[in-house]
Amino acid sequence: MDKTLYLILLLIALCSVSECVQRQYHFINENKTWTEAQRYCREKYTDLATADNMKDMNELNKSVNDSSVEFVWIGLQKTGQDEWQWSTGEPALYLNWLTGQPEGRDICAMMKNGKWEDLPCSDNRHFICNNTNTGPVFVNQTVNWTEAQNYCRKNHSDLVSVQNQNENQQVEKIISDRKLPEELSQVWIGLFRVRDSWQWSDQSNSSFRYWKSREPNNYQYGENCTAAELNPQGQWHDMSCNFQYSFVCYEDPELILIKENLMWSEALRYCRQNHVDLVSVHSEEIQRRVMNVVKWPSTEAVWLGLRHSCTVGIWFWVSGETVCYQNWAPGNGTSEEDCETAVRSGAVQSGGAQRWISRPETDKLNFICRRN
Repeated sequence: MDKTLYLILLLIALCSVSECVQRQYHFINENKTWTEAQRYCREKYTDLATADNMKDMNELNKSVNDSSVEFVWIGLQKTGQDEWQWSTGEPALYLNWLTGQPEGRDICAMMKNGKWEDLPCSDNRHFICNNTNTGPVFVNQTVNWTEAQNYCRKNHSDLVSVQNQNENQQVEKIISDRKLPEELSQVWIGLFRVRDSWQWSDQSNSSFRYWKSREPNNYQYGENCTAAELNPQGQWHDMSCNFQYSFVCYEDPELILIKENLMWSEALRYCRQNHVDLVSVHSEEIQRRVMNVVKWPSTEAVWLGLRHSCTVGIWFWVSGETVCYQNWAPGNGTSEEDCETAVRSGAVQSGGAQRWISRPETDKLNFICRRN
């Protein structure tokens, strides 16, 4: 192969790398309040457990190796905001409400003639599941929204989500092809409104929910934290945060924050001797994982494996990847670095938008190692 073409293809491959590494869950068989469990997880791992989908929940349930444990804390806590979300955990970016909808009284959504309306979740309707292999599937049963959600999760993937006009037309056609009578033409989709929005401890934007029927109910008032009931399916209950339960933490299997204050070259040596390397951030997915790992450092910024070459005036990753994806803070990451004062290396801010910044390599900061 022509050498120039080979280099171009290699550059494209490096610039398009994207990883999706599942969380590692760790069961802690110590009874603590939700806040105590959160503090423990942040000190020892990354945070209290977050779940993005049913695959995560299955892994979380499998991590609990004590059959006598009934409930475990996970990282979901009430925040008090209202928003519409998909049952799958995807954000509701595309909305196709009928004029005058939603009315605001109900919290579950159905489709009729391609438009959406809110309905009481207790109404019995046909519904559409999404199947990973075949796509949307019409289910010829009339059940309430929660029963429809449970059926889809057990037999397919989840209640259908609709993310754009094409998907909306596809679901509308599936319904119209059934030629349902007028009184049965309202069909459940996977959209629901969270009246008292819940937020994950690690601030992730996952809207996946796995509440048990009639939960959350705020039964004893002040039930602002979430515990998973392990038998039989790990579904969720809202609980008082002062109850004491065992809990599940999570960590990134590839990235680890080292809370030692070292110069950049010392941090590089530490990572290569004890793990693999300083982290390279060559995709938005890895940047998101870095943001999760870097939430609780002891310094205002954290070293990355990012280095500036004064010889050729470019930034590069020490692991060999080209700097394709970029997340620089304004005024940082230029080729005109001050090479006379100190060699510059890259760090990620601990707070705010967690952008990358240029720092003298002699600064002493925490750092992130790549473990695999």
